[in-house]
Amino acid sequence: MALASFKDLCLDSGDVPRLAGFWRQVLGGQLYLRNNGVGRLEPLAGRPASEVVWINPVPEPRIGKTRVHLDLRLAAPDPAGLLSAGTAVVRAPAGHARHWVLADPEGNQFCAFPPDEPVAGDPNQSHRPGEPGVFQLVTDCRDSEAQAAWWAQLLGGSAVAKEYGAVLVGAEGFPWEGWLFQPVPEPKTVKNRVHWDLSLAAPVPDELLGVGASVLREPGGDIDWWVLADPEGNEFCAFPAER
Repeated sequence: MALASFKDLCLDSGDVPRLAGFWRQVLGGQLYLRNNGVGRLEPLAGRPASEVVWINPVPEPRIGKTRVHLDLRLAAPDPAGLLSAGTAVVRAPAGHARHWVLADPEGNQFCAFPPDEPVAGDPNQSHRPGEPGVFQLVTDCRDSEAQAAWWAQLLGGSAVAKEYGAVLVGAEGFPWEGWLFQPVPEPKTVKNRVHWDLSLAAPVPDELLGVGASVLREPGGDIDWWVLADPEGNEFCAFPAER
């Protein structure tokens, strides 16, 4: 049994209405801006509830490279529609790279792939096209196989080794095709601007701590959840099981 399930994704922002409006254009769905300054982007009808994206106001600016990002599969051969929504091109396809590296209005990078991008985690490496939209969450790391295996301990599923990293597929509650752990040479040095929330299978995260999660903040004050970190320091929030 999984120790937790994937709950939703969160983006830090210095300008919530602007960033939330941008991702509403890109992902679709319904956007709600709350009185406390938080944005909630509901997924399109028929999509999993765990595709909810929260846009949270923070005082600090974005610093350094984005270590967590989304991969999108385009509906068209190029990202012209994304560019019209305010996307900036960081890098165009070149050499063996078939994708565009793009940035949202606050400089958070994400990748856009042509429509025939194969399904993530497909063991046959087939080139059957998948649905347009987000197909993969990507986390930079130093040890991709260890990270994928660690998250499989928490969320279930299986880690599939690739030449470009390790993909976790079949994780509990995970709304997309795969979660790629991508090896990079540099260590994590600053707080991630993108993180994920989990729903615990138990009232407390003791089992997560038992396999190597660390506590950054306990419930109290304005939060009723735990802020934890994985073995490479990636922050995530853990919400207690509903009683």
